[in-house]
Amino acid sequence: MKPQSFWNGSGRSRQGDSGIGMDAKMRHNTTVVAALVLLLAAPIWAQPTVEEDKATFTIQTRVVVAPVTVTNKNGNIVNNLTPKDFRLRDNNNFQQITEDIAHHPISMAIVVQASSEVEKILPAVLKLGSAIHAQILGEDGEAAVLQFDSRIVTLADFTSDPDKLSMALKKLKAGNASSRLNDATDEGISLLRKRPNSRRKVLLLISEPRDNSSELRPREVLTAAEFANVVIYSINISRIVAQAKVPPPMSRSVLDNRPPGAVYLGAGNVETPTVRSQQAVGNWAPLIEDIYDVAKGIFVANPLEVYTTYTGGRQYGFTTQKDLGRAVFQLGEELHSQYLLTYRPTNQEEAGYHKIVVDVLNSNVKIRARNGYYWAGKNIR
Repeated sequence: MKPQSFWNGSGRSRQGDSGIGMDAKMRHNTTVVAALVLLLAAPIWAQPTVEEDKATFTIQTRVVVAPVTVTNKNGNIVNNLTPKDFRLRDNNNFQQITEDIAHHPISMAIVVQASSEVEKILPAVLKLGSAIHAQILGEDGEAAVLQFDSRIVTLADFTSDPDKLSMALKKLKAGNASSRLNDATDEGISLLRKRPNSRRKVLLLISEPRDNSSELRPREVLTAAEFANVVIYSINISRIVAQAKVPPPMSRSVLDNRPPGAVYLGAGNVETPTVRSQQAVGNWAPLIEDIYDVAKGIFVANPLEVYTTYTGGRQYGFTTQKDLGRAVFQLGEELHSQYLLTYRPTNQEEAGYHKIVVDVLNSNVKIRARNGYYWAGKNIR
């Protein structure tokens, strides 16, 4: 904007001073001052601000953490590798990886089956408090304890106190014959979801590998675990051992020739071809290429295998007190020896399930890592 000129080249008013009274001169001077202010301000008004020049975008990116366990042919932990020894593909795209060496204290949800069918085994579980604290949690770790049958009961919220942890496990008490394994796992995941992201979130299931009364399916529970970044481990109570310690029901007079893992239909349930095929499955758990593509109502005979396999965890067997102690020791050793490989996916525009494949240049080792994660896609706003 070009301001109006009030002065001629000589610096005098075009109208001169003749005939102008004192009031007129004051009004005239006021007008001149205002014009000068306007003239000096004009260049500032004419320039756009930086904010007006640039559009602002917020790009959401995701850092993926892939805990990786490496063992040799004898099953011993290999702990002298560097990120250069690994190759990681995300949906077949090689990624640039680094290792997160920061300290991430453990938050663990301990979910224990406490149905009548495992009543005789529970005394061994009651003694685990001090071992879990010493071998897994350490000074900075914390744990919550849940038990389940047809009900899911939180015996202790997250605590770092070893005495409170031991007291919570000693509260375990057998209930009815139902087993809501899937629902209880989901409840444990919900507790872990509320913990800070700076902590490693681990869920430990001490249970038989079957479910007979949950509302949720393994697919739904696994999806929740993926979104909450929870790794699931299990100490698998052998069903054979559990049943050997429980007297058979008095009403059972028919020879039971069902495979392990099959369940009773109960009164009022009709046998169908689908049910018959499920009964024939037993403890076999199919290797699912992509769990998210599986029908929601799929029958999974061994949810423990699905949860541990697809979150990067591991199953441990349990038949004696010695086995239980060994499982806790091995779990602690694994958690404190894992490589936490991190990367920013170069293919974040690909929504859906991202499959992770990790290789080590040394072919004489065995690798265990999470199979993948679910990603909604890149958001720009």
